[in-house]
Amino acid sequence: MAKRIAIVEDDPDQRANYADAISKKGYTVNAYGSRSEALSGFDAELPDLVILDIILGEEIDAGFQLCRELLSREANLPVIFLTERIDEIDKISGLRLGAWDYLPKPISLDYLAERISSLLRINEARDTPGAQRQSNAKTIGDLSLDQDALLVSWKGERIDLSGTEVRMLAKLVRVPGNAVSYETLMNATMQSLVTNNTINTHMRNIRKKFEKLDSNFACIKSEYGFGYRWSQ
Repeated sequence: MAKRIAIVEDDPDQRANYADAISKKGYTVNAYGSRSEALSGFDAELPDLVILDIILGEEIDAGFQLCRELLSREANLPVIFLTERIDEIDKISGLRLGAWDYLPKPISLDYLAERISSLLRINEARDTPGAQRQSNAKTIGDLSLDQDALLVSWKGERIDLSGTEVRMLAKLVRVPGNAVSYETLMNATMQSLVTNNTINTHMRNIRKKFEKLDSNFACIKSEYGFGYRWSQ
């Protein structure tokens, strides 16, 4: 069955272009022009992945509100923000809400389709029984990490990290005990316009996910002015 992709974009031309490009890749696409339209569609059926603009009509933060609503219904739903709002505070807000990716407009339609395909593969791998056991995971103390499959577990329990978070964690644990610079962690995000504050936000999110599973987790250490260190 074809995966269902939802697009929420108030510009009709952009909405049509996105929908056409994505449907040509074999996906079923539902496109909405407003927050209210999207909510009605999501009430009927949740998609497998959602692409959100932030400003929808007169609602300047509608995309953020939709993201909160969607993740309250399905915590592991892949959400991509696709927006002209590229200020750091907006990117940080999107990451804190739990978005899997934050892409700036304008964007190559081929690149957007590849990002969708990549995130869906990650989600499928996480939902496949036994995927962690079949992977080529690296073990560091209580941590198991397979960067290729983007699978992470702590003390035998899976932790759902975004692709960016897994890549950053992989850099951090490559040589346990060694400090990893902000620049190295920025390269791991595979994103443009990344600052130290963006990295700090990612690291806070990673810590919170580990701490939710293990209240005594304290392996990620901050190296003031330089970066971070994994110490277990």
